[in-house]
Amino acid sequence: MELSLELRVAREAAFEAGKILTRLFGQLKEVRMKDEMELITEADIQTEQKILDIIRRQFPEDSFLTEETGAHRRRPERVWIIDPLDGTTNFAHGFPFFATSIGLELDGEMVLGIVYNPHMAEHFEAAKGMGAFLNGNPITVSQTKTLQESLLGFGFPYTIQKKPEEAMHHLAKMIVHPQGVRRPGTAAVDLCYVAAGIFDGFWEEGLMPWDTAAGTVIVREAGGMLSTYQGAPYTPRSQTILASNGIIHEAMLEVLNG
Repeated sequence: MELSLELRVAREAAFEAGKILTRLFGQLKEVRMKDEMELITEADIQTEQKILDIIRRQFPEDSFLTEETGAHRRRPERVWIIDPLDGTTNFAHGFPFFATSIGLELDGEMVLGIVYNPHMAEHFEAAKGMGAFLNGNPITVSQTKTLQESLLGFGFPYTIQKKPEEAMHHLAKMIVHPQGVRRPGTAAVDLCYVAAGIFDGFWEEGLMPWDTAAGTVIVREAGGMLSTYQGAPYTPRSQTILASNGIIHEAMLEVLNG
């Protein structure tokens, strides 16, 4: 599958978005509530527009699904799934875990992903059959063999304040098994950290397609495994996600469903 042009354009869009995020980090003038749970800033709006402008110049007939402006439907077989700023709450509070996430879905399959955190100088990318990379260097998932030796990432759903029970139930079951559990607050970066072998596994529920679209490609191309909490194949439209190095996947499933 030839995706060199798509990769080049997505990379340009991510880097241009990164310039905006770098300029606005710690300098926000507008932060407001998108709804009861979520923030939106001028960084979200400006980066999304920049990404759309760049990709549309090269692929004017493609469809888009974005966090801030929703669906732009043209060619249904080619859908760019974009989160201009994953980790808006972190960004608004000056916590440096945030990223731009750009994924491409062809005929219902995620085939390309770029996740870029300019503050940490971490540029992850992958395309189907081409491997996964961090700043141009190949990455693979860890070889950690047991859950007890693992460092895991997790996230809370957007609805945690209203419906904490299920998420806290899963956390309570999982937290006692690994060496450690971390919650950076950006699913896109969490997935990339699984791909790079920093995290051995990651779980979360209630995510939206733009949160995971790019990251899932990067995990798969790094040799990782993805599923729902029930072990079914994961897609960005699934309600739960479990990502791992593959070795500890079954053990994580057993804990989540135990």
